[in-house]
Amino acid sequence: MKLNELFDNVGDVEIRSLMADSRKKRPDSIFFCEKGMMNDGHRFVDQAIENGAKVIVHSEPLPSTNPEITYIKVKDVNKVYNKVADAFYGYPSHKLTMYGVTGTNGKSTIACVIRDVLDSYKPCGYIGTIAIEYGSVKLPPLLTTPDIDDLHGILKDMVNAGIEACALEVSSIGIEQGRVDAIDFDSAIFTNLTHDHLDYHGTMENYFQAKKKLFDRLKEDAIAVTNVDDPYGMKIVEDCPCRVVTYGIENKADYQIVRYQLKKDRTVFTLRCNGMEYELETNLVAKFNLYNLLAAIAALNTSGISITQMLPKLKSIHQVEGRVQRIDEGQPFNVIIDFAHTPDGIEKLCQYASAITPKGNRIIAITGSAGKRDTAKRPIFGEILDHYTDMIILTEDDPRDEKPMDIMKEIASGIEKTEYIMIEDRYDAIRQAVEIASEGDTIIVMGKGDERFIYREFGREPYEGDDAIARDVIHQFYFGERTNEEE
Repeated sequence: MKLNELFDNVGDVEIRSLMADSRKKRPDSIFFCEKGMMNDGHRFVDQAIENGAKVIVHSEPLPSTNPEITYIKVKDVNKVYNKVADAFYGYPSHKLTMYGVTGTNGKSTIACVIRDVLDSYKPCGYIGTIAIEYGSVKLPPLLTTPDIDDLHGILKDMVNAGIEACALEVSSIGIEQGRVDAIDFDSAIFTNLTHDHLDYHGTMENYFQAKKKLFDRLKEDAIAVTNVDDPYGMKIVEDCPCRVVTYGIENKADYQIVRYQLKKDRTVFTLRCNGMEYELETNLVAKFNLYNLLAAIAALNTSGISITQMLPKLKSIHQVEGRVQRIDEGQPFNVIIDFAHTPDGIEKLCQYASAITPKGNRIIAITGSAGKRDTAKRPIFGEILDHYTDMIILTEDDPRDEKPMDIMKEIASGIEKTEYIMIEDRYDAIRQAVEIASEGDTIIVMGKGDERFIYREFGREPYEGDDAIARDVIHQFYFGERTNEEE
């Protein structure tokens, strides 16, 4: 693409790529001098040029210039970056039915359910914490909401592959950093808002305002889908310019579950919407997953998929990896793997464990807390586990450059009565839980979900995964063998 197709009053420089990270080699690229929390792109212009930048887009004066480079001074680099990326990749989000899912908990499950149900009628992709998926393509995840260039590039790849829709997890940090400003959303879904990311946002009000921007900026013919049972559910759509649709269980809503029965391996419920009642069954379990399912149903139904069309798919949703994932290898107790890493997420998982664990049996919890992330929630984790569980095993979880034992002690400061132990190695922690579990007990492993890496001081390190480790130690302890996955 020529530069003069992206900017006015410039030459016909050939542009082959875009760049915001000066460390990456991007030949014949435009470098955007973005300002982040830690770094300012204006400081790395020379490095960007060394790595292939032919054009520099900046908002601040530069100490020197290169006669072979084109410099474009703008008022807002991020705004221009969004506009250019959208055009450079051929406006891909405008060619897809875009579902954006935001909130503290439930984003991955809702986005995956939308993709799973819709895919039978309209090829649908998914971008989020778990993976990047479309058609037969499955790639490792980047950020929950990828950076501007990556995001538009992935959407273009989806369009080129014949995909017609995309379910995108939209994080508060992604919104605040302007990563989705040029995305043409057709539907935006709000799940809930509880304590998380306060190390970045500072206060719950700032966190809320970041989420709210997604809904404030929707186009007039989009649909906003919000959780009426959450205290922030109606506040977040106060200034929304488009149609608002509500879902809930406790309060009257456009899409409301009026009766439900939670079982160990499935849930049956009655959905009331559009003046009708529907009897449904799903393999999803736990009350919080009813909210996730409701959100997906509301978004899909308002975009043209009838409830009766959805019924067969809802009965057997594909397992959302690392989200209330049951591990059943023939052992006489429950093992559940979940991504829960917020106070609300941990409490809801503990409540589900309490519901499925017979009286007289124990709930054994394994968790840690990510290093360099929202340290204020650590003692809250301890308080919640102290209230719901019978045995707590504290372990590592993305320690980064913090000492895992120091993180564990902070969690333990909230524990008053429940027995707990600290095992730094996560594999050993899961093995210990399996070895002490009795028939009928429930083990909940929280924090990592399906992730196959751990963040350490030097960066990402490969990790087997909580689910693979659980299967392996169960086979070792009960059957005297390792799983094929580990061989």
